[in-house]
Amino acid sequence: MHTHRHSIYCIVPPHILQSIAKNGQVEQSDKAMHTIVTTEQLRGRRYGIASMNSLTNPAFLGINLPGKDRTIYDAQNGQNLPGVQVRKEGDPPVADAAVNEAYDGSGLTYDLYWEIFKRNSIDGKGLKLDSSVHYQKNYDNAFWDGRQMVYGDGDEDLPAGQQIFNRFSIAVDVIGHELTHGVTQSEANLAYWDQSGALNESISDVFGSLVKQYHLKQTADQADWLIGQGLLTSQIHGVAIRSMKAPGTAYEDPVLGKDPQPGHMKDFVTTTQDNGGVHINSGIPNHAFYFIATEIGGHAWEKAGLIWYKTLTEKLTDRSNFQDAADLTFASAGDLFGKGSREQIAVWHGWSQVGITVTGVPSAPIPPTPIPTSPSPSPIPPSPSPIPPSPTPVPAQGSGCLPQVLGNGGLSSLMKKKVNK
Repeated sequence: MHTHRHSIYCIVPPHILQSIAKNGQVEQSDKAMHTIVTTEQLRGRRYGIASMNSLTNPAFLGINLPGKDRTIYDAQNGQNLPGVQVRKEGDPPVADAAVNEAYDGSGLTYDLYWEIFKRNSIDGKGLKLDSSVHYQKNYDNAFWDGRQMVYGDGDEDLPAGQQIFNRFSIAVDVIGHELTHGVTQSEANLAYWDQSGALNESISDVFGSLVKQYHLKQTADQADWLIGQGLLTSQIHGVAIRSMKAPGTAYEDPVLGKDPQPGHMKDFVTTTQDNGGVHINSGIPNHAFYFIATEIGGHAWEKAGLIWYKTLTEKLTDRSNFQDAADLTFASAGDLFGKGSREQIAVWHGWSQVGITVTGVPSAPIPPTPIPTSPSPSPIPPSPSPIPPSPTPVPAQGSGCLPQVLGNGGLSSLMKKKVNK
């Protein structure tokens, strides 16, 4: 039985590291192999870390005060976490860019969850946001270990022509992605295997992208929908590590290989690698969210994001699969915006475009027919002023009937009556 609930959640998937180890130059290959081995060693201590969460959780002490509480540590290229404290909440920026990026990125993630979803930190109970930068040497990844964020330095120590990754704190959506693993851990606790694991990864991509969009105040059609944009150096033929808009197109490079993500169920990848392809098949629900958010329009966090958040926190369970996600997001859209609403119809369309039909709803819902309302009666026009009696005709040159019959008052009344009609 596969649960993998105590996995280390890394931003760079195994297939990229394996490709670098196979195709890269000696230094690149060595770094990739080091990262793979180190990550596997970290998985061995993941359970102990998860079980210690309550000791560092303010809720354990009965504290639940909203507000950021960030502390950044420098691991000094070692493996002992968290390291030396270098910046805490309220401190001014320091000279180290990685420290400032980790501080700002965790704050922006907190802002999205608090300001939009009224969630007090990652666990909803005021969990401290601790981060460690400069983790080990030659560690090309970033991860959430169950209680804090950890960032490697990328390839800054390699010659410019061999650099693949920039420092891992550089992309705010990567920070939002990894911290969202903590949200999922506190809520649905999706098993990190096969479709439930791919959902876990996709949810992190969704909210990681929303952190960036919220920070930039972008609408759904303005967003790039890339995950890890800026993480790859200019030496690499690629724009990011994943694309929600067009899965499978983020990179195609002699060293990294080609982005393997599918965007439709017909291309679902069956594999035992990567915990059943959690970083690969996440492209399918990612693509569905993109379709839904762009069909609804506006800011994606306002409606599509709210549907996903409600589903994550109230409906998904640890073994939920893609079909469950389609059914439950459809139900959440109905709960939030009404059955047959344009938002619920967009959810149905989005999942259908990736090859998943909402259970029991074979075709798009029809918006409810509005209840007809009786038209307001037309106002009764005022009675025209009585026509004055014709005066005794007085012979006059050029006189006629019109002035005598209508007069000034009679003409005005008829004009009023015509207007009222």
